Amino acid sequence: MTTDEIRRHCEQIDRCNQRGGRMLSIVDLLEAGTFTTELAAYALAAISDGASFLVGAGPGGAGKTTVMGALLNFVPPDVELVTADGAATIAEGLGAQGRHARRCYICHEIGDGAYYAYLWGKDLRAYFDLPSEGHMLATNLHADTFEQAHHQICVTNQVSETALRRVHLMFFLAVRRSGWDVSRHIDTVWVSDGVGGHRQVFQSRSPSWSPNDTDMVAPARLAWARQTIDELRNDNARTTEHVRRVVVEAFGRFS
Repeated sequence: MTTDEIRRHCEQIDRCNQRGGRMLSIVDLLEAGTFTTELAAYALAAISDGASFLVGAGPGGAGKTTVMGALLNFVPPDVELVTADGAATIAEGLGAQGRHARRCYICHEIGDGAYYAYLWGKDLRAYFDLPSEGHMLATNLHADTFEQAHHQICVTNQVSETALRRVHLMFFLAVRRSGWDVSRHIDTVWVSDGVGGHRQVFQSRSPSWSPNDTDMVAPARLAWARQTIDELRNDNARTTEHVRRVVVEAFGRFS
């Protein structure tokens, strides 16, 4: 990727920013305890291999958009980020694989409201059809559990089970408050191979978990991802541009 391509990539991430200030990086989230090192490496390994993902949390301000933004920097270098800002943009990706390279379409939130890049109803159903054309998805929604997300997507919005299974990774956040202090962490992770149903592979209350316990990513890619996460921490990568540059350079070494 060129410097301009990295800048355009990061501009799409920054468009998700709803609260001002700098978008937090995966290094920030590691330091805050939102991610463990092993879980961050697992996310990098899967998303860099083309996995679509969703971030869920029930309360507003839980940090789901922040997590989604950090994970968007793990998308493969040859995948363009595109904001799914309505039916016309989504239609460009459906049946258009011959005209467009693979993209990652960002829905800022699954929600019924007249807000930028919020999707609901028929637009959401079309959005979930994009992976059938080879594209990736990245989104978030108000849901604390897989069951709540499934109900909102498949029951309320009538997205097919087949389409939902093409969202390979689902991260659900938990929020803890103690006085004025607020902490956030990934509570559960659910995965699908794109064909079978989702299954839970991570639970924050199970300290024995290891990404080696799943078959979502190959061991070589996971080892590369661990090394890349260490490099990001050693570089103290804070800005979206810094993280993206390190990930792209690391991706070149892996390829």
